[in-house]
Amino acid sequence: MGRPAKFSEDQILDAALAVTAEDGPAAATVGAIARRLGAPTGSIYHRFGSRDLLLATLWARCVRRFQEGFITALAADDAESAALHTPRWCRSHLDEAAVLLLHRRQDLVAEWPDRFAALNRESVDALNAFAGRHPGLDRERLVFATVDVPYGAVRRHLLDRRPPPPAVDDLIVTACRAVLSEPAEDRLDGLRSVGQVGEDHFRA
Repeated sequence: MGRPAKFSEDQILDAALAVTAEDGPAAATVGAIARRLGAPTGSIYHRFGSRDLLLATLWARCVRRFQEGFITALAADDAESAALHTPRWCRSHLDEAAVLLLHRRQDLVAEWPDRFAALNRESVDALNAFAGRHPGLDRERLVFATVDVPYGAVRRHLLDRRPPPPAVDDLIVTACRAVLSEPAEDRLDGLRSVGQVGEDHFRA
């Protein structure tokens, strides 16, 4: 019987998260992650096989942790809570938020494993289900209000390595209500000019 692993998968991923959040994707080598963890590089390769698989697994963990609250809010028919989930989650998970919002998936991982191909499926399904329950609501407006606006609102603060301030929440709610309640297309066009479109980890 082999000896139990000294470091769990989550411990290795936590070390990878710390290195990536602090110094960027290029710094997240297996050697740097091993040093942060205090483990031999061989034990990391034994667990993940490659740097790409390790960082893809980290990315997927971040996405799933974020999406859980987002999906729950949509399932409760609460678009505003879905929109507010982004700044609230960023405050509680600053390192994970920095990885998701500031670094594109392809910057971390050269070869994306097939096992993560449907990573956004549940959030897409939740958005589709919400739109289906509200036939008068344009799905593009829903995505813009709950995904694109919150992303644009928090990104500047994350670039400065600080959590988004509470005032951001009020602005997100104001924009969310305007987009979802105003049928005029020019209102959406005006808001689109000030919001930055989310990356593929938030996009449907």
